[in-house]
Amino acid sequence: MQASRKTCSKGMVKLPKKHLAAATAVAVCLIGVISLLPSKNVQAKRNIITVDLPVDAHTASQADSSAPDIETKPDNPDVTPGLPNWQQTTVVSGDNLTTIFKRLGLNANDVYTVANASTEQKPLRRLRPGEHIAICLDDEGMLNQVKYTRSRLEHYLYERGDNGFEGKKVALQPDLIPTHKAGIINHSLSLDANKAGLSQAKIMELANIFGWDIDFALDIRKGDEFSVLYDEKFLNGEKVGNGNILAATFSNHGKTFSAVRFIEQDGSINYYTPDGKPMRKAFLRAPLDFTRISSNFSLRRKHPVHKRIKAHRGVDYAAPRGTPVYSAGDGKVIASGYSKANGNYVFIQHGGKYVTKYLHLTKRLTRKGKHVSQGETIGTVGSTGYATGPHLHYEFLVNGVHRNPRTVKLPDAKTIANSQRNEFFAQTVPLLNQLSQHNGILIAQANPND
Repeated sequence: MQASRKTCSKGMVKLPKKHLAAATAVAVCLIGVISLLPSKNVQAKRNIITVDLPVDAHTASQADSSAPDIETKPDNPDVTPGLPNWQQTTVVSGDNLTTIFKRLGLNANDVYTVANASTEQKPLRRLRPGEHIAICLDDEGMLNQVKYTRSRLEHYLYERGDNGFEGKKVALQPDLIPTHKAGIINHSLSLDANKAGLSQAKIMELANIFGWDIDFALDIRKGDEFSVLYDEKFLNGEKVGNGNILAATFSNHGKTFSAVRFIEQDGSINYYTPDGKPMRKAFLRAPLDFTRISSNFSLRRKHPVHKRIKAHRGVDYAAPRGTPVYSAGDGKVIASGYSKANGNYVFIQHGGKYVTKYLHLTKRLTRKGKHVSQGETIGTVGSTGYATGPHLHYEFLVNGVHRNPRTVKLPDAKTIANSQRNEFFAQTVPLLNQLSQHNGILIAQANPND
């Protein structure tokens, strides 16, 4: 078995010059003949490529540190027939280990043995599109190694041993370099933040941090400002991704909100105000990712279906059908059903004082009596009931009275525990100082004559 494992790392076999010349001549002739023949397996091999991969975890780590994921390239016509080699395929939507191994010509027994290989987790059971899986066969055509690449910084290597396959995780540690982006809203947060250099993922991260104070679907105005300090990840001098937001400010309607990252004792990451109050509140301002709103809270509004003035006791969020709807806070589902007016709806009780309602859903993804957490998906946007188009109708009740979800005063958050305050300020003050320095430079650049 050890000998078979070594064959996966072999390159070309060196031949005498005479033999090499003869082999080359034969190969040229064969290529000419084969090129004229139609292939029956073109479609089946569309996503399969042959690549040279390292065998042991140490060598694999070095290779990944200098190249993106696993570099894809077309089938290699120079691979000598009969020599063991690596084959790679890219995960596409709907793939699982069974479909991928079948595509690579492996059998169901291989799927079972690799999927259950000893690792801390079972990552091969949760494949995501765009990831890569490569296999290595030994001289007898038996599966010997599998490499599952999740990102340029993380992959899993599975090797056949005496007791089946054993897997190990290989994680590369990038250099973290703080960077700063800032901008002013002229059109929308997505457009202007992207122009400032923030990725869509980083924009959503920013919105999530301030999402308990600002309704990004409704409250954003022209002239609002943002400033973000976050880590960029580099490997051997090449950027490979972004890290967490370290500190940020968002000025909305003339009011500035500030947040800073704090690493808790258990290693988890949370965000706080500079004086130690959690950014996370009991309720989200908006129960879905920010988008445009078709109708605001009002006690006098012409109903879009009945065409008469009727109290509108909530906020309508226009969004594509199927958009996830989240529970605004921790609570218990007190109703989940369908009615002619509301369509599919979910009502959630939060303690003894608050109730939130979610109407016109396409699907309900929870049931009466279930306890849900803040941010948990409870349904999807639709147009069931009295609705003219796909949207979420959201209501917020305090002691049975409807309140405007975007302006209602939410319960105050408790400040960080006294036992953590020294560590909190030791971590956060340097980050806030860095952000302030960048903001000061921007102010000086904007007012050069001051």
